Parts: sequence; structure tokens; C-alpha cells
Amino acid sequence: MADWASHVEREAARYQDGEGRLGQAADADSRQRQLTRMGNAAGGAGLALLMQNRADKAGEWFDRAARRYRESYDDAPPGSWGRPIGMIKSRVLAGDWEAAAEEARFALGQGAADSGSPIGRYAACLALLVLGRDAEARPLADALRTVDGFPHDVGDSLATIAAGDPVGYVEAVESVLESFVSRDEYLEDVPVADTVIVLQALAGRRGLAADLASPLLPPA
Repeated sequence: MADWASHVEREAARYQDGEGRLGQAADADSRQRQLTRMGNAAGGAGLALLMQNRADKAGEWFDRAARRYRESYDDAPPGSWGRPIGMIKSRVLAGDWEAAAEEARFALGQGAADSGSPIGRYAACLALLVLGRDAEARPLADALRTVDGFPHDVGDSLATIAAGDPVGYVEAVESVLESFVSRDEYLEDVPVADTVIVLQALAGRRGLAADLASPLLPPA
């Protein structure tokens, strides 16, 4: 059993350390990297709190995460689609669909759907699914199922959500969960299958959520 309270304490300390270092950033690039670290730490705290079934407190940390990712974006290198992805996922993890829609529109406004990178198209696919624009998400998701450098089972999950395919979705999301179970490293060292939680939230809004249980997922 993970010591979730210790994870929360550690991530909160990392975030606070980042706040102290932010004013010492020598240039815009140093600042955007520090903001990204703070976003990661806030997200880690939120995940650990979710695992404690403390959704309200988790939401506060996910809000911090989304805001820090957004602040970091303007000075990030071109193609830094991880920031919009982090923004969207943080809002979905918090269950704040109105804010998630705002982040989704931002990602699409930055040209995610026209990106040449799989990560950019992933950001666009998440954004379109958040907005309920499943028909537009489907071709992007279908492309992610086979592209090199992207987890094919995540692409399968997105595509089956967009297509409304419950059987295909269950198989795909179970594979994503297994990939988390078999890995040794997690974001911020917090052992949570965050991508699965996001996929399940998107699927749940369409009546497709799978019946999953794992030590890497929050209690039902």
C-alpha cells in the first residue's frame, strides 16, 4: 500500500520549493521550466489526494497544476504540447468539465489538430473529446493507433471512445492499465494510472466506462 499522505507532503514541498525558486529564474526559459516543474508537483499532489478519496482537496491542486502549465506555455519551445495536455488532464481529473472545455478550446486554438507530432494530435484528440466533438476526434485517434512513438493502446482507447465502441474500449483501456501496472516509473513518482482515470472519465460521459479495479486507481 502506498503512503499517500507522504506523497502529498512531498509534492506540496516540491511545489513550494518551486515557488521560492521562481523569482530567481534568470530568464524566460528558466521560468517556464520551473513553472512546468510546479505543475507536475501540483498534479502529483492532486493524484495522491484522489487516491485518498479527497476529491475536493485534489481539485485545488489540479487547478494549480493547470494554471502553472498554462503560465509556462507562452515561453515554452514550439511544439510543447505536453503543457496543453497537462492542462486538459488536470481539469478532467478534477471533474471540472467547464474548465476542461476552456483548456480544450485553447489547445485547438494553438493548432493542436494540425500538429505534425503525435503528441500534438493527442492534445487535439483529448480536446475534441472533452468538447463532445467525437466525429472530429475519431480520425485523429485512428491515426494514433498505429503511429510510431505513441502508445497504441491509448490510441485504441481514444478511438473506441470516439466511435462509441464499448467492447473495443474495455479491451483497450485494460491494456493501458496493464501498461501502468508493469512500469517502474511514474510521473512525480506517484504510482497512479492517471491516463486511465482520464480515459474512464471521458468514456463515462458516453456510458462506456469499464469496470476496473487496481491499486493504481482511486477507490470506487
